[in-house]
Amino acid sequence: MDKPSSLFARDREWGALDRFVNSPEPDLTLGILSGRRRQGKTFLLQSLTRATGGFYFAAEEATEAESLAQFGQALSDYLQTPGSFTFTSWREAFDQVFDHCRGRTVVIDEFPYLLSASPSLASVIQHQVDSRQQPWNDGGRTRLILCGSAMSVMGGLLNGNAPLRGRASLEMVVKPFDYRTAARFWNADDPRLAMLLHSITGGTPAYRTRFVGHQAPESLEGFDQWVIDRVLDRESPLYREGRYLIASEGGVRNASLYHAVLGAIAAGRHTRAGIAEHCGRQASDLTHALSVLEDCDLIRIEPDAFKANRHLFRISEPLILFYEAVMRPAWSRLELGQAEAVWRESAPKFDSRVMGPHFEQLCRAYVATTDRFGAYPAEVASGTLTDKATRTPIEVDVVATTAADANRPKRLLCVGEAKWGTRMDLHHLARLARVRDLLAAKHDMSETALACFSAKGFSDDLVAAASKDARVHLIMLEDLYR
Repeated sequence: MDKPSSLFARDREWGALDRFVNSPEPDLTLGILSGRRRQGKTFLLQSLTRATGGFYFAAEEATEAESLAQFGQALSDYLQTPGSFTFTSWREAFDQVFDHCRGRTVVIDEFPYLLSASPSLASVIQHQVDSRQQPWNDGGRTRLILCGSAMSVMGGLLNGNAPLRGRASLEMVVKPFDYRTAARFWNADDPRLAMLLHSITGGTPAYRTRFVGHQAPESLEGFDQWVIDRVLDRESPLYREGRYLIASEGGVRNASLYHAVLGAIAAGRHTRAGIAEHCGRQASDLTHALSVLEDCDLIRIEPDAFKANRHLFRISEPLILFYEAVMRPAWSRLELGQAEAVWRESAPKFDSRVMGPHFEQLCRAYVATTDRFGAYPAEVASGTLTDKATRTPIEVDVVATTAADANRPKRLLCVGEAKWGTRMDLHHLARLARVRDLLAAKHDMSETALACFSAKGFSDDLVAAASKDARVHLIMLEDLYR
């Protein structure tokens, strides 16, 4: 099944859907597709139903009776029958849709809306899947795909004792574009412009189209004005998106607490204790909020490369980090229309709280996909270790290790430091060399590379030192996009 030319990238997702709908299984087969809002799930599934001649239904926030009526009308329109199907229950509705759509693909989009009004709906679908997978029931290769943006709800469909656990043959999460694909989507040939755009919009397709009026800065010189006009302007759809991403999640009870947690992380508080101190709460009070934000894929929990019992919380969605670091502290002024002044005054904060951490993260993403350090790493993380001689902590931005095997322990491929706004010199190399010395007591560091990542470039003496030592790698912004 050829991917439509109108569908940008998404080769992996289209291939998985192709295998699912065209698999030889002769029964009713269930697929679950989820992903945060604005990732193009609806466009992807509408393309699928057009390609397969399937039935697509988009649910709305409505009562059960309203949803059944809408479902009946949509099925009637699809089958081109006069009038409308009238259903008194979801069991009756699914009996009819699978009888009339035997051997076809059936897509129900925004499934959490239906589930909210009809909590027993998952059990109804479980009964349909189980009863139509019996030897005497020829399902004719019918495929049912349930899709939704409420990540906590969709994730719960197959968990624990949920009715649909063990019933799905496809479980797909549609993720934002990676940073290289996002650069192509924005037509951003300049790596610096590409990274600046990614630090705000990430890889979310909708933030390139209708959310910014299909406008993109043509060059690096136009970036500042684009931010003022398309992100910080009160009339821009992107202006309130940071708030809506949180409010739209079903598990959110107290939005102010969630913003406080995200604000703490944006301010550099990455541990549970640090977040709790910033919020003025006990660490135990944040358990639910942190769990919901993780389930929604708005934050991620990363292990410390050197301390097994230490974990770091980071914001996954760049727009959320930008909102919490730049927009939320100046919200009153932005509401007064002072976008240009706010952006001008926020430059230092944008560099330190947004671009610095974002550059570090993309450096780790780059290392995770390259074998330039001798092998593809199994894990890439950041870490903190203590220099006992000076009793000071040293933060290491990039630590790449291989997996352990039966014959040898895992190897450290590289330790690295990333600087967005600093031209790196021998001081930074000496710092990494000190890290190597500290780790040598517990690791074989003979083949470990020292990696300097900089968006500003490198001093002449650092370049000279790297030319004499093959274990020293100087990696520029252009390398990340190459």
